[in-house]
Amino acid sequence: MTAAKDLRNFEPAAGALAERVIVITGAGGGLGRALAVASAKLGARIVLCGRTVRKLESAYDQILSDGGLRPSIAPLDLEKADASQYQGLADAVRNEFGRVDGLVHCASQLGERAPIEHYDVITWMRVMHVNVNAAFILTQAMLPLLRTSEDASVIFTTSGVSNHGRAFWGAYAVSKFATEGLMQVLADETDTTTAIRVNSVNPGRMRTPMRASAYPGEDPATVPLPEDVLGPFLYLLGPQARGITGQRFDAQ
Repeated sequence: MTAAKDLRNFEPAAGALAERVIVITGAGGGLGRALAVASAKLGARIVLCGRTVRKLESAYDQILSDGGLRPSIAPLDLEKADASQYQGLADAVRNEFGRVDGLVHCASQLGERAPIEHYDVITWMRVMHVNVNAAFILTQAMLPLLRTSEDASVIFTTSGVSNHGRAFWGAYAVSKFATEGLMQVLADETDTTTAIRVNSVNPGRMRTPMRASAYPGEDPATVPLPEDVLGPFLYLLGPQARGITGQRFDAQ
């Protein structure tokens, strides 16, 4: 595998994602919303996926006010959804667009910062389900639509704690290790038989509620906004990333 490109300062050209159908989870806030708005500005047709309709509607309104194409709202609670709801989302996207050109997994849960010895089992199961199992299930449901695309990209959002274990990061860190594994397995399976590329991006520290929960004493003004770390995501969603698969990128 060749070394990953440095995409931290990538700036896409106008219209770089024109008419691409991109499904984004966690699109109601944080990284997911920032990516949805930025992708829509570049011409993409966005499917806003998240659990809070009010937040999705707010992202919808911002996309329209920015002059983007009308996005679709797809409420889905990754913690509680059953198989029929994932398939229902895939069916709805198929009926409206006929394909998926991009699938970005931005939704994630932090859980608690605690030692393994004392980690709450229910919290562990919830974090692992949202961060790993739900991403697997949604990707599986979307794969037939990704295969329909002439140039499809799947992006998993990873973390700085996914390549070296750190104390007290518990289920979140373990889930991100698993996310990296899921990305690599899927990339290897789709590499020579499809037009699908699969990669992961570590956005780094961002000014989000999750970051504030993990670092309550940190001055948020010292932390980059989600809008400032989108370079690798936008590159991987565009046509210039053809042939790049199975790699991890850092946004900072």
